[in-house]
Amino acid sequence: MLKAVILIGGPQKGTRFRPLSFEVPKPLFPVAGVPMIQHHIEACTKVPNMKEILLIGFYQPNEALSRFLVSAQQEFKIPIRYLQEYAALGTGGGIYHFRDQILSGNPKAFFVLNADVCSEFPLGEMLSFHQQLGSAESFLMLATTANRKQSLNYGCIVANEDTHEVLHYVEKPSTFVSELINCGIYLFTPAIFHHIGLVFQRNQQELLLGSCIGEESSNGWQRAEAIRLEQDVFTALAGQEHLYAYKTEGFWSQIKSAGSAIYASRLYLSCYSQCHPERLAQNQPGGPTIRGNVYIHPTASVDVSAVLGPNVSIGKGVTIGAGVRIRESIILHGASLQDHTCVLNSIVGWDSTIGRWARVEGTPSDPNPNDPYAKIDSETLFRDGRLTPSITILGCNVTIPAEVVILNSIVLPHKELSRSFKNQIIL
Repeated sequence: MLKAVILIGGPQKGTRFRPLSFEVPKPLFPVAGVPMIQHHIEACTKVPNMKEILLIGFYQPNEALSRFLVSAQQEFKIPIRYLQEYAALGTGGGIYHFRDQILSGNPKAFFVLNADVCSEFPLGEMLSFHQQLGSAESFLMLATTANRKQSLNYGCIVANEDTHEVLHYVEKPSTFVSELINCGIYLFTPAIFHHIGLVFQRNQQELLLGSCIGEESSNGWQRAEAIRLEQDVFTALAGQEHLYAYKTEGFWSQIKSAGSAIYASRLYLSCYSQCHPERLAQNQPGGPTIRGNVYIHPTASVDVSAVLGPNVSIGKGVTIGAGVRIRESIILHGASLQDHTCVLNSIVGWDSTIGRWARVEGTPSDPNPNDPYAKIDSETLFRDGRLTPSITILGCNVTIPAEVVILNSIVLPHKELSRSFKNQIIL
Protein backbone atom coordinates (compact mmCIF):
# COMPACT_ATOMS: atom_id res chain seq x y z
CA MET A 1 0.00 0.00 0.00
CA LEU A 2 1.23 3.48 -0.93
CA LYS A 3 0.24 7.05 -0.08
CA ALA A 4 1.15 10.45 -1.46
CA VAL A 5 1.62 13.79 0.28
CA ILE A 6 1.48 17.08 -1.64
CA LEU A 7 2.98 20.09 0.17
CA ILE A 8 0.90 23.10 -0.85
CA GLY A 9 2.39 25.82 1.40
CA GLY A 10 0.24 28.72 2.50
CA PRO A 11 -0.76 32.35 1.96
CA GLN A 12 2.61 33.75 3.13
CA LYS A 13 4.19 31.69 0.37
CA GLY A 14 3.52 32.38 -3.29
CA THR A 15 4.03 36.14 -2.89
CA ARG A 16 5.88 36.18 -6.23
CA PHE A 17 2.63 34.89 -7.73
CA ARG A 18 0.69 38.04 -6.89
CA PRO A 19 -1.69 39.51 -7.97
CA LEU A 20 -2.99 36.14 -9.22
CA SER A 21 -2.77 34.49 -5.79
CA PHE A 22 -5.07 37.17 -4.34
CA GLU A 23 -8.06 35.43 -5.92
CA VAL A 24 -7.23 31.75 -5.63
CA PRO A 25 -4.68 29.76 -3.59
CA LYS A 26 -1.59 29.33 -5.77
CA PRO A 27 -1.90 25.48 -5.89
CA LEU A 28 -5.34 25.88 -7.50
CA PHE A 29 -4.17 28.29 -10.21
CA PRO A 30 -5.04 26.76 -13.61
CA VAL A 31 -2.03 25.55 -15.60
CA ALA A 32 -2.84 24.02 -19.01
CA GLY A 33 -6.54 24.16 -18.18
CA VAL A 34 -6.58 22.38 -14.81
CA PRO A 35 -5.52 23.40 -11.26
CA MET A 36 -1.77 23.17 -10.71
CA ILE A 37 -1.99 20.33 -8.17
CA GLN A 38 -4.38 18.30 -10.32
CA HIS A 39 -1.36 17.33 -12.43
CA HIS A 40 0.27 15.95 -9.26
CA ILE A 41 -2.89 14.09 -8.24
CA GLU A 42 -3.32 12.57 -11.72
CA ALA A 43 0.26 11.27 -11.61
CA CYS A 44 -0.24 9.79 -8.12
CA THR A 45 -3.45 7.98 -9.09
CA LYS A 46 -1.61 6.20 -11.92
CA VAL A 47 0.72 4.50 -9.42
CA PRO A 48 -0.58 0.98 -8.61
CA ASN A 49 -1.78 0.43 -5.04
CA MET A 50 -2.10 4.16 -4.25
CA LYS A 51 -4.66 4.34 -1.44
CA GLU A 52 -4.79 7.97 -0.29
CA ILE A 53 -3.52 11.44 -1.18
CA LEU A 54 -2.95 14.02 1.57
CA LEU A 55 -2.52 17.76 0.99
CA ILE A 56 -0.55 19.50 3.74
CA GLY A 57 -0.37 23.27 4.07
CA PHE A 58 -1.40 26.23 6.20
CA TYR A 59 -4.15 27.74 4.06
CA GLN A 60 -7.35 28.30 5.99
CA PRO A 61 -9.97 25.86 4.65
CA ASN A 62 -11.86 27.81 2.00
CA GLU A 63 -14.62 27.24 -0.49
CA ALA A 64 -12.30 26.93 -3.51
CA LEU A 65 -10.15 24.28 -1.81
CA SER A 66 -13.15 22.34 -0.51
CA ARG A 67 -14.80 22.38 -3.93
CA PHE A 68 -11.60 21.16 -5.58
CA LEU A 69 -11.21 18.29 -3.08
CA VAL A 70 -14.78 17.10 -3.65
CA SER A 71 -14.51 17.19 -7.46
CA ALA A 72 -11.03 15.57 -7.47
CA GLN A 73 -12.23 12.70 -5.25
CA GLN A 74 -15.19 12.12 -7.55
CA GLU A 75 -13.03 12.22 -10.68
CA PHE A 76 -10.13 10.07 -9.46
CA LYS A 77 -12.05 7.73 -7.12
CA ILE A 78 -9.46 8.00 -4.34
CA PRO A 79 -9.60 9.60 -0.86
CA ILE A 80 -8.00 13.09 -0.93
CA ARG A 81 -7.79 15.01 2.36
CA TYR A 82 -6.43 18.40 3.39
CA LEU A 83 -4.45 18.58 6.64
CA GLN A 84 -3.98 22.14 7.89
CA GLU A 85 -0.82 23.06 9.79
CA TYR A 86 -1.26 25.49 12.71
CA ALA A 87 1.70 27.49 11.31
CA ALA A 88 4.29 27.24 8.54
CA LEU A 89 6.26 24.16 9.61
CA GLY A 90 8.56 23.74 6.61
CA THR A 91 8.85 20.85 4.18
CA GLY A 92 9.79 18.36 6.92
CA GLY A 93 7.81 19.77 9.84
CA GLY A 94 4.44 19.34 8.12
CA ILE A 95 4.88 15.64 7.37
CA TYR A 96 6.35 15.04 10.85
CA HIS A 97 3.43 16.82 12.53
CA PHE A 98 0.93 14.64 10.61
CA ARG A 99 3.00 11.43 10.72
CA ASP A 100 0.18 9.46 12.40
CA GLN A 101 -2.19 10.35 9.54
CA ILE A 102 0.42 9.39 6.94
CA LEU A 103 1.24 6.09 8.68
CA SER A 104 -2.38 5.04 9.33
CA GLY A 105 -3.13 1.91 7.34
CA ASN A 106 0.57 1.00 7.47
CA PRO A 107 1.80 2.12 4.02
CA LYS A 108 5.12 0.59 3.01
CA ALA A 109 6.18 3.87 1.33
CA PHE A 110 4.84 7.31 0.48
CA PHE A 111 5.60 9.99 -2.09
CA VAL A 112 6.15 13.63 -1.08
CA LEU A 113 5.68 16.23 -3.83
CA ASN A 114 6.09 19.99 -3.71
CA ALA A 115 3.07 21.69 -5.27
CA ASP A 116 5.06 24.39 -7.08
CA VAL A 117 6.83 22.12 -9.56
CA CYS A 118 5.71 20.90 -12.96
CA SER A 119 7.04 17.59 -14.20
CA GLU A 120 6.28 14.39 -16.05
CA PHE A 121 6.23 12.89 -12.51
CA PRO A 122 7.99 9.55 -13.20
CA LEU A 123 6.56 8.10 -9.97
CA GLY A 124 6.26 4.54 -11.31
CA GLU A 125 9.93 4.55 -12.37
CA MET A 126 10.94 5.93 -8.97
CA LEU A 127 9.00 3.13 -7.26
CA SER A 128 10.69 0.45 -9.41
CA PHE A 129 14.12 1.95 -8.71
CA HIS A 130 13.38 2.05 -4.98
CA GLN A 131 12.31 -1.60 -5.00
CA GLN A 132 15.64 -2.50 -6.63
CA LEU A 133 17.44 -0.84 -3.72
CA GLY A 134 15.60 -3.36 -1.52
CA SER A 135 15.96 -1.52 1.79
CA ALA A 136 13.29 0.01 4.03
CA GLU A 137 15.99 2.47 5.16
CA SER A 138 16.47 3.84 1.63
CA PHE A 139 14.95 7.15 0.53
CA LEU A 140 14.76 8.49 -3.00
CA MET A 141 14.78 11.98 -4.47
CA LEU A 142 14.07 12.91 -8.08
CA ALA A 143 16.96 14.78 -9.70
CA THR A 144 17.59 16.52 -13.01
CA THR A 145 20.46 18.37 -14.66
CA ALA A 146 20.77 22.16 -14.61
CA ASN A 147 23.47 24.31 -16.12
CA ARG A 148 26.44 25.29 -13.98
CA LYS A 149 25.31 28.85 -13.21
CA GLN A 150 21.65 28.11 -12.48
CA SER A 151 22.42 25.09 -10.27
CA LEU A 152 23.29 27.58 -7.49
CA ASN A 153 19.54 28.40 -7.21
CA TYR A 154 18.61 24.82 -6.29
CA GLY A 155 19.56 22.00 -3.95
CA CYS A 156 22.72 20.44 -5.43
CA ILE A 157 23.38 16.71 -5.31
CA VAL A 158 26.73 14.91 -5.55
CA ALA A 159 25.86 11.28 -6.31
CA ASN A 160 27.79 8.06 -6.90
CA GLU A 161 27.48 7.38 -10.65
CA ASP A 162 27.21 3.61 -10.16
CA THR A 163 25.02 3.21 -7.08
CA HIS A 164 23.23 6.62 -7.36
CA GLU A 165 23.74 7.16 -3.62
CA VAL A 166 23.71 10.82 -2.58
CA LEU A 167 27.18 11.46 -1.15
CA HIS A 168 26.80 15.20 -0.54
CA TYR A 169 23.84 17.59 -0.54
CA VAL A 170 23.89 21.40 -0.33
CA GLU A 171 20.80 23.63 -0.58
CA LYS A 172 21.43 26.71 -2.78
CA PRO A 173 25.24 26.73 -2.45
CA SER A 174 27.23 29.95 -2.83
CA THR A 175 29.78 28.26 -5.14
CA PHE A 176 29.43 25.49 -7.72
CA VAL A 177 28.86 22.01 -6.25
CA SER A 178 27.09 19.93 -8.90
CA GLU A 179 24.89 20.22 -12.00
CA LEU A 180 22.56 17.57 -10.56
CA ILE A 181 19.69 19.31 -8.74
CA ASN A 182 16.83 18.33 -6.44
CA CYS A 183 13.37 18.33 -8.12
CA GLY A 184 11.31 18.47 -4.91
CA ILE A 185 9.74 15.03 -5.49
CA TYR A 186 10.61 12.24 -3.02
CA LEU A 187 9.82 8.64 -2.17
CA PHE A 188 10.14 7.83 1.54
CA THR A 189 9.54 4.83 3.74
CA PRO A 190 8.19 5.25 7.29
CA ALA A 191 11.82 5.10 8.51
CA ILE A 192 12.24 8.75 7.42
CA PHE A 193 10.33 9.84 10.53
CA HIS A 194 13.15 8.55 12.74
CA HIS A 195 15.57 10.94 10.99
CA ILE A 196 13.14 13.88 11.08
CA GLY A 197 12.51 13.06 14.76
CA LEU A 198 16.24 13.43 15.50
CA VAL A 199 16.11 16.97 14.08
CA PHE A 200 13.00 17.73 16.16
CA GLN A 201 14.74 16.51 19.34
CA ARG A 202 17.83 18.56 18.52
CA ASN A 203 15.65 21.66 17.98
CA GLN A 204 13.93 21.05 21.33
CA GLN A 205 17.27 20.73 23.12
CA GLU A 206 18.53 23.97 21.56
CA LEU A 207 15.34 25.74 22.70
CA LEU A 208 15.68 24.36 26.23
CA LEU A 209 19.30 25.47 26.29
CA GLY A 210 18.23 28.91 25.05
CA SER A 211 15.57 29.22 27.77
CA CYS A 212 18.11 28.17 30.42
CA ILE A 213 20.41 31.04 29.47
CA GLY A 214 17.53 33.51 29.45
CA GLU A 215 16.51 33.74 25.78
CA GLU A 216 12.81 34.43 25.36
CA SER A 217 10.81 32.05 23.17
CA SER A 218 7.13 32.81 22.71
CA ASN A 219 6.59 30.13 20.07
CA GLY A 220 9.03 27.44 21.18
CA TRP A 221 6.97 24.43 20.11
CA GLN A 222 6.49 25.89 16.64
CA ARG A 223 10.20 26.62 16.32
CA ALA A 224 11.04 23.03 17.28
CA GLU A 225 8.57 21.64 14.75
CA ALA A 226 9.70 23.90 11.89
CA ILE A 227 11.92 21.47 10.00
CA ARG A 228 13.26 21.79 6.47
CA LEU A 229 13.80 18.51 4.66
CA GLU A 230 16.49 19.96 2.44
CA GLN A 231 18.74 21.74 4.94
CA ASP A 232 18.01 19.78 8.12
CA VAL A 233 17.43 16.19 6.95
CA PHE A 234 19.03 15.57 3.54
CA THR A 235 22.32 17.23 4.45
CA ALA A 236 22.66 14.84 7.41
CA LEU A 237 21.53 11.75 5.45
CA ALA A 238 23.97 12.29 2.56
CA GLY A 239 26.84 9.82 2.58
CA GLN A 240 25.09 7.51 5.10
CA GLU A 241 23.86 4.95 2.50
CA HIS A 242 20.25 6.06 3.07
CA LEU A 243 19.61 8.70 0.39
CA TYR A 244 19.58 8.01 -3.36
CA ALA A 245 18.94 10.13 -6.47
CA TYR A 246 16.83 9.02 -9.43
CA LYS A 247 17.71 11.17 -12.43
CA THR A 248 14.90 12.04 -14.84
CA GLU A 249 15.39 13.00 -18.48
CA GLY A 250 11.78 14.27 -18.70
CA PHE A 251 10.72 17.89 -18.37
CA TRP A 252 10.81 19.65 -15.02
CA SER A 253 10.40 23.26 -13.92
CA GLN A 254 9.54 25.26 -10.82
CA ILE A 255 6.40 27.41 -10.77
CA LYS A 256 7.45 30.30 -8.56
CA SER A 257 6.24 33.29 -10.56
CA ALA A 258 3.41 34.03 -12.96
CA GLY A 259 5.89 33.96 -15.87
CA SER A 260 6.90 30.41 -14.99
CA ALA A 261 3.19 29.41 -15.06
CA ILE A 262 3.07 30.18 -18.81
CA TYR A 263 6.20 28.08 -19.36
CA ALA A 264 4.75 25.24 -17.25
CA SER A 265 1.52 25.47 -19.26
CA ARG A 266 3.56 24.97 -22.44
CA LEU A 267 5.28 21.87 -21.00
CA TYR A 268 2.00 20.29 -19.89
CA LEU A 269 0.19 21.14 -23.16
CA SER A 270 3.00 19.50 -25.14
CA CYS A 271 2.62 16.26 -23.19
CA TYR A 272 -1.20 16.26 -23.59
CA SER A 273 -0.75 14.88 -27.13
CA GLN A 274 0.30 11.59 -25.48
CA CYS A 275 -1.60 11.53 -22.18
CA HIS A 276 -4.71 13.71 -22.77
CA PRO A 277 -5.30 14.31 -26.51
CA GLU A 278 -8.97 15.08 -25.71
CA ARG A 279 -7.86 18.27 -23.93
CA LEU A 280 -6.20 19.76 -27.03
CA ALA A 281 -8.25 21.87 -29.45
CA GLN A 282 -8.19 20.84 -33.11
CA ASN A 283 -8.68 22.79 -36.33
CA GLN A 284 -12.25 22.14 -37.45
CA PRO A 285 -14.53 23.61 -40.12
CA GLY A 286 -16.42 26.53 -38.59
CA GLY A 287 -13.95 26.79 -35.70
CA PRO A 288 -11.07 29.15 -34.88
CA THR A 289 -7.57 28.67 -36.33
CA ILE A 290 -5.45 26.60 -33.93
CA ARG A 291 -1.66 26.74 -34.13
CA GLY A 292 0.26 24.30 -31.95
CA ASN A 293 -1.03 23.15 -28.56
CA VAL A 294 -4.14 24.97 -27.32
CA TYR A 295 -6.60 24.16 -24.51
CA ILE A 296 -10.12 25.63 -24.80
CA HIS A 297 -12.68 25.02 -22.04
CA PRO A 298 -15.95 23.62 -23.47
CA THR A 299 -17.94 26.60 -22.14
CA ALA A 300 -15.73 29.22 -23.86
CA SER A 301 -17.11 31.11 -26.86
CA VAL A 302 -14.46 31.64 -29.57
CA ASP A 303 -15.15 33.44 -32.87
CA VAL A 304 -14.34 31.50 -36.02
CA SER A 305 -11.92 34.21 -37.22
CA ALA A 306 -9.76 34.11 -34.04
CA VAL A 307 -6.22 32.68 -34.24
CA LEU A 308 -4.99 30.89 -31.10
CA GLY A 309 -1.65 29.33 -30.26
CA PRO A 310 0.86 28.08 -29.72
CA ASN A 311 0.67 27.54 -25.93
CA VAL A 312 -2.69 29.09 -25.16
CA SER A 313 -5.09 28.08 -22.39
CA ILE A 314 -8.65 29.44 -22.49
CA GLY A 315 -10.69 29.14 -19.27
CA LYS A 316 -14.33 28.61 -18.41
CA GLY A 317 -16.88 31.05 -19.87
CA VAL A 318 -14.30 33.14 -21.76
CA THR A 319 -15.56 35.18 -24.74
CA ILE A 320 -13.20 35.76 -27.67
CA GLY A 321 -14.32 38.11 -30.45
CA ALA A 322 -13.59 38.32 -34.17
CA GLY A 323 -10.01 38.61 -35.41
CA VAL A 324 -8.47 38.11 -31.95
CA ARG A 325 -4.86 36.83 -31.86
CA ILE A 326 -3.58 35.04 -28.74
CA ARG A 327 -0.16 33.45 -28.30
CA GLU A 328 1.77 32.09 -25.26
CA SER A 329 -0.94 33.21 -22.83
CA ILE A 330 -3.40 32.06 -20.18
CA ILE A 331 -6.92 33.54 -20.32
CA LEU A 332 -8.74 32.93 -17.03
CA HIS A 333 -12.44 32.23 -16.64
CA GLY A 334 -15.02 34.87 -17.44
CA ALA A 335 -12.60 37.12 -19.36
CA SER A 336 -13.79 38.91 -22.48
CA LEU A 337 -11.49 39.75 -25.40
CA GLN A 338 -13.30 42.04 -27.83
CA ASP A 339 -12.79 42.12 -31.59
CA HIS A 340 -9.25 42.31 -32.99
CA THR A 341 -7.42 42.36 -29.66
CA CYS A 342 -3.90 40.93 -29.55
CA VAL A 343 -2.65 39.13 -26.43
CA LEU A 344 0.94 37.84 -26.35
CA ASN A 345 2.94 36.43 -23.39
CA SER A 346 0.31 37.50 -20.89
CA ILE A 347 -2.07 36.25 -18.22
CA VAL A 348 -5.53 37.80 -18.41
CA GLY A 349 -7.29 37.66 -15.04
CA TRP A 350 -10.74 36.43 -14.11
CA ASP A 351 -13.65 38.49 -15.51
CA SER A 352 -11.31 41.03 -17.14
CA THR A 353 -12.25 42.85 -20.35
CA ILE A 354 -9.93 43.93 -23.17
CA GLY A 355 -11.40 46.48 -25.60
CA ARG A 356 -11.37 46.35 -29.41
CA TRP A 357 -8.00 46.70 -31.17
CA ALA A 358 -6.13 46.79 -27.84
CA ARG A 359 -2.76 45.06 -27.50
CA VAL A 360 -1.63 43.34 -24.29
CA GLU A 361 1.93 42.06 -24.51
CA GLY A 362 4.68 40.84 -22.20
CA THR A 363 8.27 39.64 -22.50
CA PRO A 364 8.68 35.87 -22.17
CA SER A 365 10.90 34.66 -19.33
CA ASP A 366 11.69 31.33 -20.95
CA PRO A 367 14.89 29.36 -20.36
CA ASN A 368 17.68 29.72 -22.94
CA PRO A 369 16.47 27.55 -25.89
CA ASN A 370 20.08 26.85 -26.94
CA ASP A 371 20.95 25.21 -23.62
CA PRO A 372 19.23 21.83 -23.07
CA TYR A 373 19.84 22.06 -19.30
CA ALA A 374 18.71 25.68 -18.83
CA LYS A 375 15.98 26.30 -16.26
CA ILE A 376 13.66 29.27 -15.92
CA ASP A 377 15.30 32.14 -14.03
CA SER A 378 13.67 33.44 -10.86
CA GLU A 379 13.81 37.07 -11.92
CA THR A 380 13.55 39.74 -9.28
CA LEU A 381 10.67 42.15 -9.81
CA PHE A 382 13.03 45.15 -10.07
CA ARG A 383 16.51 45.46 -11.54
CA ASP A 384 18.58 48.67 -11.30
CA GLY A 385 15.53 50.50 -9.95
CA ARG A 386 13.36 49.52 -12.91
CA LEU A 387 10.67 46.91 -13.38
CA THR A 388 12.23 43.83 -14.99
CA PRO A 389 10.57 43.22 -18.40
CA SER A 390 8.41 40.14 -17.94
CA ILE A 391 5.01 38.82 -18.88
CA THR A 392 2.04 41.16 -18.57
CA ILE A 393 -0.44 40.23 -15.83
CA LEU A 394 -3.96 41.58 -15.55
CA GLY A 395 -5.50 40.90 -12.14
CA CYS A 396 -9.15 39.96 -11.82
CA ASN A 397 -11.87 42.31 -13.09
CA VAL A 398 -9.52 44.67 -14.95
CA THR A 399 -10.90 46.75 -17.84
CA ILE A 400 -8.61 47.74 -20.72
CA PRO A 401 -10.13 50.35 -23.08
CA ALA A 402 -10.14 50.10 -26.87
CA GLU A 403 -7.03 50.85 -28.92
CA VAL A 404 -4.44 51.02 -26.11
CA VAL A 405 -1.20 49.10 -25.57
CA ILE A 406 -0.30 47.48 -22.24
CA LEU A 407 3.34 46.33 -22.38
CA ASN A 408 5.38 44.46 -19.71
CA SER A 409 3.07 45.65 -16.94
CA ILE A 410 1.29 44.26 -13.89
CA VAL A 411 -2.24 45.56 -13.30
CA LEU A 412 -3.72 44.91 -9.86
CA PRO A 413 -7.35 43.73 -9.53
CA HIS A 414 -10.43 45.90 -10.15
CA LYS A 415 -8.66 48.60 -12.17
CA GLU A 416 -10.22 50.45 -15.06
CA LEU A 417 -7.47 51.84 -17.26
CA SER A 418 -7.89 54.85 -19.51
CA ARG A 419 -4.63 54.91 -21.48
CA SER A 420 -1.57 52.88 -22.54
CA PHE A 421 1.10 51.72 -20.04
CA LYS A 422 4.61 50.35 -20.46
CA ASN A 423 6.89 48.74 -17.83
CA GLN A 424 4.69 49.70 -14.88
CA ILE A 425 2.93 48.22 -11.88
CA ILE A 426 -0.51 49.80 -11.86
CA LEU A 427 -1.75 49.97 -8.27
